[in-house]
Amino acid sequence: MFLHERLRARAAAGRPVRVGLIGAGKFGSMFLSQAPTTEGLEVRVIADLDPDRARAACRAVGWSDAQIAATRFTDDAREAVGAGGPGAGTVAGAAAGAPSGGRVGAGTGAPGGAPGGNPEIDVVVEATGDPAAGIAHARLAFAAGTSIVMVNVEADVLAGPLLAAEAREAGVVYTLAYGDQPALTCELVEWARACGFDVVAAGKGTKYLPSYHASTPDTVWEHYGLTADEAAAAGMNSRMFNSFLDGTKSAIEMAAIANATGLTPPPDGLRFPPCGRDDLAHVLRPVEAGGQLHHKGQVEVVSSLERDGRPVPGDLRWGVYVVVEAPNDYSAACFRQYGMNTDASGRYSAMYKPFHLIGLELNVSILAAALLGAPTGAAQGFVGDVAATAKRDLAAGETLDGEGGYTVYGKLLPAAASLARGALPIGLAHGAPLTRAVRAHEVVGWDDVELDPALPAVGARRAMEARFSRGGTLATAGTPR
Repeated sequence: MFLHERLRARAAAGRPVRVGLIGAGKFGSMFLSQAPTTEGLEVRVIADLDPDRARAACRAVGWSDAQIAATRFTDDAREAVGAGGPGAGTVAGAAAGAPSGGRVGAGTGAPGGAPGGNPEIDVVVEATGDPAAGIAHARLAFAAGTSIVMVNVEADVLAGPLLAAEAREAGVVYTLAYGDQPALTCELVEWARACGFDVVAAGKGTKYLPSYHASTPDTVWEHYGLTADEAAAAGMNSRMFNSFLDGTKSAIEMAAIANATGLTPPPDGLRFPPCGRDDLAHVLRPVEAGGQLHHKGQVEVVSSLERDGRPVPGDLRWGVYVVVEAPNDYSAACFRQYGMNTDASGRYSAMYKPFHLIGLELNVSILAAALLGAPTGAAQGFVGDVAATAKRDLAAGETLDGEGGYTVYGKLLPAAASLARGALPIGLAHGAPLTRAVRAHEVVGWDDVELDPALPAVGARRAMEARFSRGGTLATAGTPR
């Protein structure tokens, strides 16, 4: 993509890529720690519910007092998207955690040339982690003509197909965040397809045992081998880390990949097969070929633990992968000749990236949007969905507490199956009172909760369901697009 050369040319012309950040959390902190060493990229505005925390974050990642003084800090999301002065756009739900920092530059210069042509901000980074806030901020960006990097994958899975379509209609870029596992997986899928390979499976690794689905913020640290005091001293958020552990984040990320690539989920949720890097091509084949996949063309997450808790040798806990099939005997022979890891037949092989650096890699998405007008992964249809699922027996009158909480976890389903079951999206499961009892591991339905239909996030979700059902872009398991 030659992003660096393009960026150097912009810097030489006095036309830096101008960035606004919404949400001074851990992801933003990592991104902004790289900004001072990225010539030609300038963070103009940082919006957060607590601007003082954001300033402290900048100091924590090494910003000078002069850099901090030259940056605009605000609690108004409108400023971060370049929608003019302060207004009614106060940041909603900005993520707590280690704050952020970045290269400043309040200097003037010609407009950055982003597809939407905003004269103030080329690209906004949405990093709040709150799905309702993410939808609202994306629409602010579209109205302002600003491209957006949606770090907030929770928002992407709740209404990403609709947001991506609205961005295209507005002439701006809507993209997943490079450095996070969904965009990195999309990159591997794109590589495979561009090379002429059939994609058999794609996804990521994680630490998983079936018992983790019942984990709560009170039990999460024992699974990580930490005490609550140690986690608190490190600034670790128990709900966030619990969402990583209880399967919710894995389901959300696989839904984002499915919607961006057309690879389809297994019909009844992720299976999390234990698998190391050298065994990807063996394990992630269809059942009829001797593997554990429900079907060819599937998203799946591999576990770094065997079901008895033993570590998997050569695990892919921090990485991403794609499994491909050779289209002919000659290609299969090349797999062998060039040392690829294959199954016994030699026809299935895997490519993987063992690590992801989340916010440290985010510049790739920002620069692709600003300089190429291209996403690093974005929803093309409504293929996968994440349903709120009871962690334990829940009584009528209890209030659901959403991702990483005490009541529900997220389960990946094919979008068509989710709609047919009337499943409540995990992104709308926070603060929703139950109207009936729900058994442990039962999917919660829209009809099982009280939700205000006037809420903007509810309206966006319903509009997305209606649009993509009518448009025939729903996919079912076993039918990758």
